[in-house]
Amino acid sequence: MRFALPLILVSLLPACSLVPDWPDLSGLPGAETLGLATPLPEAEVEDVPDSARLRAGDEPSLYLRWHGRRALAVLTQQNGENRMWQSPGGMVVATDGARVVATAGMRQWLAATRLDGPDPLDEPLLLLGRETPLRRQVDLMRSDRSPEGMRFGLMLSCRLRGSMTEAAEGVPALLIREECRGGGENFTNRFWADPETGGIYRSEQWIGPAGSLWLEVVNPPAS
Repeated sequence: MRFALPLILVSLLPACSLVPDWPDLSGLPGAETLGLATPLPEAEVEDVPDSARLRAGDEPSLYLRWHGRRALAVLTQQNGENRMWQSPGGMVVATDGARVVATAGMRQWLAATRLDGPDPLDEPLLLLGRETPLRRQVDLMRSDRSPEGMRFGLMLSCRLRGSMTEAAEGVPALLIREECRGGGENFTNRFWADPETGGIYRSEQWIGPAGSLWLEVVNPPAS
């Protein structure tokens, strides 16, 4: 299984550690996907103003929004195209390709993601005017690890299609819509890409019962 990351389209940097010494989490479902050796408590409340994106410095970072909350997450771990980002308050997002493949730090976690075949987002430009199917499984759980909050092997059937649009900045963009359903869920993910390079720089993705997570590249690692 491979998770593409045209979201960043940059070279890898050595991981920096922001994770304190909490008890071992290696046996927790989803821990391997997240790349976590330690557990994370629920994220502290963060309120990052939009202007903070301009003061993020040079660290590779993502701007996150969910449920009216905002955070800046920096790159902390990586293994090939699989990257983990963490905010100072404890929000953690694992990405590989343009996809969010796992989360931690919320009451509801996206514990793991498994794709059935290649990810069409590996080649965003090929999706322009073309519909492509994709099936994947996800594991969901609550941060308290209660059995009633676990849903493993949730199968989703999705269809992706790209079209030209105009981004908020008034520049042309390739907008990829991914419509998914299965296991009682029905949602649409959106990915914005550079129409020339195919680099995905912004997305809005379903992450389970927590709803949708907005991601925007603030600083990619240096090429």
